Amino acid sequence: MSYDRSVSAPDHELQPETVWHLQMPQIRFGRDAVEELCFQLADLGVSADGGAHGLVVTDENLVDIGHVDRVTDHLEDAGYDVTVWDGAEREPSIENVDTCLEFVRENEGEAGYDFYVGFGGGSCIDVAKTTRAVIANGGQVLDYIAEPTGEGEALTDSGPPLVLMPTTAGTGAEISPVAILSVEEKEIKEGISSNHVRADAAVLDPTFTTTLPAEMSAKTAMDALGHAIEGYTTHPFDGLLRASDPESRPVYAGRTELTEMFSEKAIDLLSSNVRTAVHNGDDLEARSGMLKGALFGAIAGLTAGASLCHAMAYPVGNRYHTYHGETIATLTPATTLGYNVASDPERFVAVAEMLGAETDGMGTREAADQARREYVRLQQDLNVIPSGLNELAGITEEDVDWLATQTVETQQRLLRCNPRPVTEADAADIFRDALYNWE
Repeated sequence: MSYDRSVSAPDHELQPETVWHLQMPQIRFGRDAVEELCFQLADLGVSADGGAHGLVVTDENLVDIGHVDRVTDHLEDAGYDVTVWDGAEREPSIENVDTCLEFVRENEGEAGYDFYVGFGGGSCIDVAKTTRAVIANGGQVLDYIAEPTGEGEALTDSGPPLVLMPTTAGTGAEISPVAILSVEEKEIKEGISSNHVRADAAVLDPTFTTTLPAEMSAKTAMDALGHAIEGYTTHPFDGLLRASDPESRPVYAGRTELTEMFSEKAIDLLSSNVRTAVHNGDDLEARSGMLKGALFGAIAGLTAGASLCHAMAYPVGNRYHTYHGETIATLTPATTLGYNVASDPERFVAVAEMLGAETDGMGTREAADQARREYVRLQQDLNVIPSGLNELAGITEEDVDWLATQTVETQQRLLRCNPRPVTEADAADIFRDALYNWE
Protein backbone atom coordinates (compact mmCIF):
# COMPACT_ATOMS: atom_id res chain seq x y z
CA MET A 1 0.00 0.00 0.00
CA SER A 2 1.38 3.40 -0.90
CA TYR A 3 1.35 6.30 1.50
CA ASP A 4 -1.42 8.19 -0.30
CA ARG A 5 -3.38 9.47 2.67
CA SER A 6 -2.55 9.92 6.29
CA VAL A 7 -5.79 11.13 7.82
CA SER A 8 -9.55 10.58 7.61
CA ALA A 9 -9.28 7.13 6.00
CA PRO A 10 -12.31 4.85 6.49
CA ASP A 11 -11.71 2.22 9.14
CA HIS A 12 -11.76 -0.63 6.68
CA GLU A 13 -8.95 1.01 4.71
CA LEU A 14 -6.95 2.06 7.74
CA GLN A 15 -3.73 0.15 8.33
CA PRO A 16 -2.33 2.05 11.30
CA GLU A 17 1.30 2.94 11.73
CA THR A 18 3.03 0.94 14.43
CA VAL A 19 6.55 2.41 14.33
CA TRP A 20 7.75 5.92 15.01
CA HIS A 21 11.12 7.30 14.06
CA LEU A 22 13.12 10.25 15.35
CA GLN A 23 16.14 11.55 13.49
CA MET A 24 18.07 14.59 14.64
CA PRO A 25 21.36 16.24 13.76
CA GLN A 26 24.03 16.32 16.44
CA ILE A 27 23.10 19.27 18.65
CA ARG A 28 25.34 21.60 20.66
CA PHE A 29 23.60 24.25 22.73
CA GLY A 30 24.79 26.97 25.07
CA ARG A 31 26.48 30.31 25.53
CA ASP A 32 29.56 30.58 23.32
CA ALA A 33 28.82 27.24 21.67
CA VAL A 34 30.40 28.79 18.56
CA GLU A 35 33.74 28.02 20.21
CA GLU A 36 33.01 24.31 19.67
CA LEU A 37 32.21 24.66 15.97
CA CYS A 38 35.63 23.42 14.90
CA PHE A 39 35.43 20.46 17.27
CA GLN A 40 32.03 19.67 15.78
CA LEU A 41 33.42 19.70 12.25
CA ALA A 42 36.32 17.47 13.27
CA ASP A 43 33.85 15.10 14.90
CA LEU A 44 32.08 14.90 11.53
CA GLY A 45 35.34 13.91 9.87
CA VAL A 46 36.36 17.31 8.48
CA SER A 47 39.99 17.81 9.43
CA ALA A 48 41.58 21.23 9.39
CA ASP A 49 44.94 19.55 8.79
CA GLY A 50 43.74 18.32 5.42
CA GLY A 51 43.18 21.79 4.01
CA ALA A 52 39.40 21.47 4.05
CA HIS A 53 37.65 24.32 2.24
CA GLY A 54 34.21 25.28 3.50
CA LEU A 55 31.42 27.66 2.53
CA VAL A 56 29.54 29.82 5.02
CA VAL A 57 26.07 30.67 3.68
CA THR A 58 24.65 33.79 5.31
CA ASP A 59 23.29 37.29 4.58
CA GLU A 60 24.71 40.78 4.33
CA ASN A 61 23.21 42.00 7.60
CA LEU A 62 25.00 39.36 9.66
CA VAL A 63 28.25 40.29 7.92
CA ASP A 64 27.70 43.98 8.66
CA ILE A 65 27.08 43.50 12.40
CA GLY A 66 30.14 41.30 12.79
CA HIS A 67 28.54 37.97 13.64
CA VAL A 68 29.97 36.25 10.58
CA ASP A 69 33.49 37.30 11.60
CA ARG A 70 33.05 35.49 14.91
CA VAL A 71 32.29 32.30 12.99
CA THR A 72 35.00 32.60 10.34
CA ASP A 73 37.66 33.65 12.86
CA HIS A 74 37.15 30.41 14.78
CA LEU A 75 37.32 28.37 11.59
CA GLU A 76 40.39 30.11 10.19
CA ASP A 77 42.25 30.05 13.51
CA ALA A 78 41.79 26.28 13.54
CA GLY A 79 43.23 26.01 10.04
CA TYR A 80 40.12 25.72 7.89
CA ASP A 81 39.95 27.54 4.55
CA VAL A 82 36.67 29.47 4.48
CA THR A 83 34.68 31.34 1.83
CA VAL A 84 31.61 33.42 2.69
CA TRP A 85 28.56 33.74 0.42
CA ASP A 86 26.28 36.41 1.87
CA GLY A 87 23.54 36.53 -0.75
CA ALA A 88 20.74 34.74 1.10
CA GLU A 89 17.46 36.66 0.80
CA ARG A 90 14.48 36.89 3.12
CA GLU A 91 11.96 34.18 2.20
CA PRO A 92 14.37 32.80 -0.43
CA SER A 93 13.26 31.87 -3.91
CA ILE A 94 14.46 29.06 -6.13
CA GLU A 95 16.37 31.72 -8.10
CA ASN A 96 18.18 32.78 -4.93
CA VAL A 97 19.41 29.22 -4.38
CA ASP A 98 20.34 28.99 -8.07
CA THR A 99 22.63 31.98 -7.53
CA CYS A 100 24.34 30.22 -4.65
CA LEU A 101 24.68 27.03 -6.70
CA GLU A 102 26.29 28.99 -9.52
CA PHE A 103 28.74 30.52 -7.04
CA VAL A 104 29.69 27.07 -5.71
CA ARG A 105 30.17 25.54 -9.14
CA GLU A 106 32.19 28.47 -10.45
CA ASN A 107 34.54 28.35 -7.48
CA GLU A 108 34.75 24.64 -6.63
CA GLY A 109 33.31 22.79 -9.62
CA GLU A 110 30.59 20.16 -9.52
CA ALA A 111 32.06 18.52 -6.40
CA GLY A 112 31.47 21.65 -4.33
CA TYR A 113 33.03 22.45 -0.96
CA ASP A 114 34.35 20.05 1.66
CA PHE A 115 31.83 21.31 4.22
CA TYR A 116 29.06 23.88 4.56
CA VAL A 117 27.96 26.14 7.40
CA GLY A 118 24.53 27.78 7.26
CA PHE A 119 24.48 30.81 9.55
CA GLY A 120 21.48 33.05 10.13
CA GLY A 121 17.73 32.87 10.25
CA GLY A 122 15.59 30.27 8.55
CA SER A 123 16.16 31.81 5.13
CA CYS A 124 19.96 31.48 5.28
CA ILE A 125 19.63 27.99 6.67
CA ASP A 126 17.24 26.81 3.96
CA VAL A 127 19.52 28.16 1.24
CA ALA A 128 22.45 26.28 2.80
CA LYS A 129 20.48 23.05 3.10
CA THR A 130 19.23 23.18 -0.48
CA THR A 131 22.62 24.15 -1.91
CA ARG A 132 24.41 21.28 -0.19
CA ALA A 133 21.74 18.78 -1.30
CA VAL A 134 21.63 19.86 -4.94
CA ILE A 135 25.41 19.96 -5.30
CA ALA A 136 25.60 16.46 -3.83
CA ASN A 137 22.91 15.04 -6.11
CA GLY A 138 23.53 17.08 -9.26
CA GLY A 139 21.18 19.06 -11.45
CA GLN A 140 19.07 22.00 -10.35
CA VAL A 141 16.64 22.85 -7.55
CA LEU A 142 13.55 22.16 -9.66
CA ASP A 143 14.69 18.58 -10.20
CA TYR A 144 13.84 17.89 -6.55
CA ILE A 145 10.69 20.00 -6.15
CA ALA A 146 7.52 17.88 -6.26
CA GLU A 147 5.49 17.64 -9.44
CA PRO A 148 3.90 19.47 -11.17
CA THR A 149 6.10 22.45 -10.24
CA GLY A 150 9.30 20.40 -10.44
CA GLU A 151 10.47 17.00 -11.58
CA GLY A 152 9.90 15.26 -8.26
CA GLU A 153 13.19 13.38 -8.26
CA ALA A 154 14.31 11.82 -4.98
CA LEU A 155 17.48 12.89 -3.24
CA THR A 156 19.81 9.94 -2.71
CA ASP A 157 22.92 11.58 -1.21
CA SER A 158 23.34 13.97 1.71
CA GLY A 159 26.71 15.28 0.60
CA PRO A 160 29.61 16.59 2.72
CA PRO A 161 29.02 17.70 6.31
CA LEU A 162 26.61 20.56 6.93
CA VAL A 163 26.49 22.46 10.24
CA LEU A 164 23.71 24.96 10.86
CA MET A 165 23.85 27.88 13.29
CA PRO A 166 20.63 29.83 13.92
CA THR A 167 20.64 33.49 14.87
CA THR A 168 16.89 33.59 15.57
CA ALA A 169 14.73 31.61 17.97
CA GLY A 170 12.04 30.69 15.51
CA THR A 171 11.89 28.45 12.50
CA GLY A 172 13.70 25.37 13.75
CA ALA A 173 15.20 25.04 10.28
CA GLU A 174 18.49 23.94 11.85
CA ILE A 175 17.04 20.49 12.59
CA SER A 176 14.33 20.30 9.93
CA PRO A 177 14.41 17.85 7.00
CA VAL A 178 12.57 20.37 4.84
CA ALA A 179 13.68 23.46 2.90
CA ILE A 180 10.98 25.93 1.85
CA LEU A 181 11.46 28.07 -1.26
CA SER A 182 9.32 30.57 -3.15
CA VAL A 183 8.29 29.90 -6.73
CA GLU A 184 7.80 33.53 -7.62
CA GLU A 185 6.19 33.15 -11.05
CA LYS A 186 3.45 30.91 -9.56
CA GLU A 187 3.04 32.86 -6.30
CA ILE A 188 3.46 29.67 -4.30
CA LYS A 189 5.98 28.09 -1.97
CA GLU A 190 7.31 24.59 -2.38
CA GLY A 191 9.35 22.36 -0.13
CA ILE A 192 12.08 19.83 -0.67
CA SER A 193 11.38 17.23 1.99
CA SER A 194 13.96 14.54 2.63
CA ASN A 195 16.24 13.31 5.35
CA HIS A 196 19.05 14.07 2.88
CA VAL A 197 18.18 17.77 3.37
CA ARG A 198 18.69 17.54 7.12
CA ALA A 199 21.95 18.90 8.53
CA ASP A 200 24.57 16.73 10.20
CA ALA A 201 24.84 19.05 13.20
CA ALA A 202 23.36 22.18 14.71
CA VAL A 203 25.28 24.58 16.94
CA LEU A 204 22.95 26.88 18.88
CA ASP A 205 24.59 29.83 20.61
CA PRO A 206 22.15 32.31 22.23
CA THR A 207 24.75 35.10 22.20
CA PHE A 208 24.07 35.48 18.48
CA THR A 209 20.40 36.26 19.16
CA THR A 210 20.81 39.31 21.42
CA THR A 211 21.14 41.71 18.49
CA LEU A 212 17.84 40.60 16.95
CA PRO A 213 15.45 43.59 17.01
CA ALA A 214 12.35 43.40 19.20
CA GLU A 215 9.98 43.10 16.27
CA MET A 216 11.85 40.17 14.71
CA SER A 217 12.30 38.54 18.10
CA ALA A 218 8.53 38.52 18.54
CA LYS A 219 7.75 37.31 15.04
CA THR A 220 10.24 34.46 15.10
CA ALA A 221 9.08 33.45 18.58
CA MET A 222 5.52 33.13 17.35
CA ASP A 223 6.71 30.77 14.64
CA ALA A 224 8.43 28.63 17.27
CA LEU A 225 5.35 28.65 19.48
CA GLY A 226 3.25 27.69 16.46
CA HIS A 227 5.48 24.65 15.84
CA ALA A 228 5.13 23.56 19.45
CA ILE A 229 1.34 23.88 19.54
CA GLU A 230 0.81 22.34 16.10
CA GLY A 231 3.03 19.42 17.04
CA TYR A 232 1.13 18.93 20.30
CA THR A 233 -2.31 18.92 18.67
CA THR A 234 -1.75 17.02 15.43
CA HIS A 235 -2.59 13.34 14.87
CA PRO A 236 -0.91 10.67 16.98
CA PHE A 237 1.50 8.63 14.91
CA ASP A 238 -0.58 5.46 15.24
CA GLY A 239 -3.64 7.26 13.88
CA LEU A 240 -1.94 7.65 10.53
CA LEU A 241 -1.59 5.18 7.70
CA ARG A 242 1.37 2.88 7.77
CA ALA A 243 3.88 3.39 4.98
CA SER A 244 4.51 0.58 2.52
CA ASP A 245 8.16 0.59 3.58
CA PRO A 246 10.30 2.63 5.99
CA GLU A 247 11.81 4.72 3.20
CA SER A 248 8.40 6.05 2.17
CA ARG A 249 7.37 7.09 5.69
CA PRO A 250 6.90 10.88 5.57
CA VAL A 251 9.12 13.14 7.63
CA TYR A 252 5.99 14.61 9.26
CA ALA A 253 4.77 11.41 10.90
CA GLY A 254 2.48 12.33 13.80
CA ARG A 255 2.96 13.03 17.48
CA THR A 256 4.44 10.60 19.97
CA GLU A 257 4.92 10.65 23.73
CA LEU A 258 8.43 11.97 23.11
CA THR A 259 7.33 14.84 20.87
CA GLU A 260 4.57 15.72 23.33
CA MET A 261 7.15 16.18 26.09
CA PHE A 262 9.17 18.50 23.87
CA SER A 263 6.02 20.44 22.91
CA GLU A 264 5.03 20.96 26.52
CA LYS A 265 8.47 22.23 27.50
CA ALA A 266 8.67 24.43 24.41
CA ILE A 267 5.32 26.09 25.10
CA ASP A 268 6.42 26.79 28.67
CA LEU A 269 9.85 28.17 27.70
CA LEU A 270 8.58 30.34 24.87
CA SER A 271 5.50 31.78 26.55
CA SER A 272 7.38 32.53 29.80
CA ASN A 273 10.43 34.16 28.17
CA VAL A 274 9.19 35.95 25.07
CA ARG A 275 7.97 39.11 26.80
CA THR A 276 11.38 39.65 28.42
CA ALA A 277 13.29 38.78 25.25
CA VAL A 278 11.26 41.26 23.21
CA HIS A 279 11.26 44.12 25.70
CA ASN A 280 14.78 43.55 27.09
CA GLY A 281 16.75 41.94 24.30
CA ASP A 282 20.06 41.94 26.20
CA ASP A 283 18.70 39.52 28.79
CA LEU A 284 20.78 36.47 27.88
CA GLU A 285 18.86 34.17 30.20
CA ALA A 286 15.61 34.99 28.40
CA ARG A 287 17.34 34.69 25.02
CA SER A 288 18.67 31.27 26.03
CA GLY A 289 15.20 30.20 27.09
CA MET A 290 13.81 31.35 23.76
CA LEU A 291 16.43 29.53 21.69
CA LYS A 292 15.97 26.36 23.72
CA GLY A 293 12.19 26.66 23.39
CA ALA A 294 12.48 27.09 19.63
CA LEU A 295 14.70 24.00 19.44
CA PHE A 296 12.29 21.91 21.50
CA GLY A 297 9.31 23.21 19.52
CA ALA A 298 11.04 22.23 16.30
CA ILE A 299 11.89 18.76 17.59
CA ALA A 300 8.20 18.34 18.36
CA GLY A 301 6.50 20.17 15.51
CA LEU A 302 8.88 19.24 12.73
CA THR A 303 8.72 15.56 13.68
CA ALA A 304 5.01 15.31 14.46
CA GLY A 305 4.13 17.67 11.61
CA ALA A 306 3.20 21.24 10.86
CA SER A 307 -0.40 21.51 9.73
CA LEU A 308 -3.16 23.97 8.81
CA CYS A 309 -1.54 27.18 10.04
CA HIS A 310 1.62 26.62 8.02
CA ALA A 311 -0.40 25.47 5.01
CA MET A 312 -2.31 28.76 5.00
CA ALA A 313 0.78 30.85 5.75
CA TYR A 314 2.67 29.90 2.59
CA PRO A 315 0.22 31.41 0.06
CA VAL A 316 0.03 34.57 2.19
CA GLY A 317 3.79 34.90 2.51
CA ASN A 318 4.48 34.25 -1.14
CA ARG A 319 1.89 36.68 -2.52
CA TYR A 320 2.33 39.50 0.00
CA HIS A 321 6.02 38.97 0.89
CA THR A 322 5.34 38.88 4.62
CA TYR A 323 7.77 37.44 7.14
CA HIS A 324 7.01 33.80 7.86
CA GLY A 325 6.96 34.28 11.63
CA GLU A 326 4.50 37.16 11.62
CA THR A 327 2.29 35.28 9.18
CA ILE A 328 2.20 32.27 11.50
CA ALA A 329 1.49 34.59 14.44
CA THR A 330 -1.40 36.20 12.60
CA LEU A 331 -2.98 32.92 11.48
CA THR A 332 -2.54 30.80 14.61
CA PRO A 333 -5.60 32.15 16.50
CA ALA A 334 -8.03 31.25 13.70
CA THR A 335 -6.34 28.01 12.64
CA THR A 336 -4.60 25.95 15.33
CA LEU A 337 -6.44 27.62 18.21
CA GLY A 338 -9.71 28.21 16.39
CA TYR A 339 -10.77 25.76 13.71
CA ASN A 340 -8.76 22.84 15.11
CA VAL A 341 -10.06 23.03 18.69
CA ALA A 342 -13.07 20.89 17.78
CA SER A 343 -10.73 18.00 16.92
CA ASP A 344 -9.82 17.36 20.57
CA PRO A 345 -11.09 20.00 23.04
CA GLU A 346 -9.49 18.32 26.06
CA ARG A 347 -6.04 18.57 24.46
CA PHE A 348 -6.59 22.28 23.84
CA VAL A 349 -7.56 22.75 27.49
CA ALA A 350 -4.03 21.57 28.27
CA VAL A 351 -2.64 24.11 25.76
CA ALA A 352 -4.67 26.89 27.37
CA GLU A 353 -3.30 26.02 30.80
CA MET A 354 0.27 25.86 29.47
CA LEU A 355 -0.23 29.37 28.12
CA GLY A 356 -1.34 30.55 31.57
CA ALA A 357 -5.12 30.41 31.40
CA GLU A 358 -7.18 29.80 34.54
CA THR A 359 -9.79 27.19 33.55
CA ASP A 360 -11.22 26.11 36.91
CA GLY A 361 -14.99 25.82 36.82
CA MET A 362 -15.23 25.95 33.03
CA GLY A 363 -16.71 23.36 30.74
CA THR A 364 -14.31 21.58 28.42
CA ARG A 365 -15.05 23.59 25.29
CA GLU A 366 -15.08 26.93 27.12
CA ALA A 367 -11.75 26.07 28.71
CA ALA A 368 -10.30 24.98 25.37
CA ASP A 369 -11.25 28.31 23.83
CA GLN A 370 -9.12 30.07 26.43
CA ALA A 371 -6.03 28.96 24.51
CA ARG A 372 -6.89 31.38 21.73
CA ARG A 373 -7.58 34.20 24.18
CA GLU A 374 -4.27 33.67 26.00
CA TYR A 375 -2.33 33.53 22.75
CA VAL A 376 -3.89 36.78 21.51
CA ARG A 377 -3.20 38.42 24.88
CA LEU A 378 0.45 37.42 24.53
CA GLN A 379 0.62 38.98 21.08
CA GLN A 380 -0.94 42.19 22.36
CA ASP A 381 1.61 42.35 25.19
CA LEU A 382 4.44 42.11 22.66
CA ASN A 383 2.97 45.15 20.89
CA VAL A 384 4.60 44.40 17.53
CA ILE A 385 2.40 41.62 16.11
CA PRO A 386 -0.22 42.59 13.48
CA SER A 387 -3.80 42.36 14.72
CA GLY A 388 -4.84 40.23 11.77
CA LEU A 389 -4.32 39.64 8.06
CA ASN A 390 -5.76 43.03 7.25
CA GLU A 391 -3.11 44.87 9.24
CA LEU A 392 -0.43 42.39 8.19
CA ALA A 393 -0.76 42.92 4.44
CA GLY A 394 -3.97 44.80 3.68
CA ILE A 395 -5.78 41.51 2.98
CA THR A 396 -9.54 41.87 2.64
CA GLU A 397 -12.60 39.76 1.97
CA GLU A 398 -11.88 40.04 -1.76
CA ASP A 399 -8.61 38.13 -1.34
CA VAL A 400 -10.02 35.24 0.66
CA ASP A 401 -11.18 32.96 -2.16
CA TRP A 402 -7.82 33.07 -3.99
CA LEU A 403 -5.93 32.33 -0.77
CA ALA A 404 -8.26 29.44 0.08
CA THR A 405 -7.86 27.92 -3.39
CA GLN A 406 -4.08 28.20 -3.22
CA THR A 407 -4.02 26.59 0.21
CA VAL A 408 -6.05 23.56 -0.80
CA GLU A 409 -4.44 23.11 -4.20
CA THR A 410 -0.80 23.55 -3.21
CA GLN A 411 -0.49 22.54 0.45
CA GLN A 412 -1.87 19.01 0.70
CA ARG A 413 1.46 17.89 2.18
CA LEU A 414 0.58 19.91 5.29
CA LEU A 415 -3.20 19.67 5.20
CA ARG A 416 -3.06 15.90 5.45
CA CYS A 417 -1.36 16.38 8.84
CA ASN A 418 -4.22 18.51 10.14
CA PRO A 419 -6.39 16.97 12.86
CA ARG A 420 -9.55 18.18 11.06
CA PRO A 421 -10.22 17.77 7.32
CA VAL A 422 -10.13 21.09 5.49
CA THR A 423 -12.15 21.93 2.39
CA GLU A 424 -11.74 25.02 0.26
CA ALA A 425 -14.87 26.49 1.86
CA ASP A 426 -13.41 25.79 5.31
CA ALA A 427 -10.16 27.53 4.36
CA ALA A 428 -12.08 30.57 3.12
CA ASP A 429 -14.00 30.82 6.40
CA ILE A 430 -10.77 30.54 8.40
CA PHE A 431 -9.10 33.28 6.34
CA ARG A 432 -12.11 35.52 7.04
CA ASP A 433 -11.79 34.76 10.74
CA ALA A 434 -8.10 35.73 10.61
CA LEU A 435 -8.66 39.13 9.01
CA TYR A 436 -9.08 40.65 12.48
CA ASN A 437 -7.87 38.88 15.63
CA TRP A 438 -8.64 41.90 17.77
CA GLU A 439 -9.84 45.44 17.27
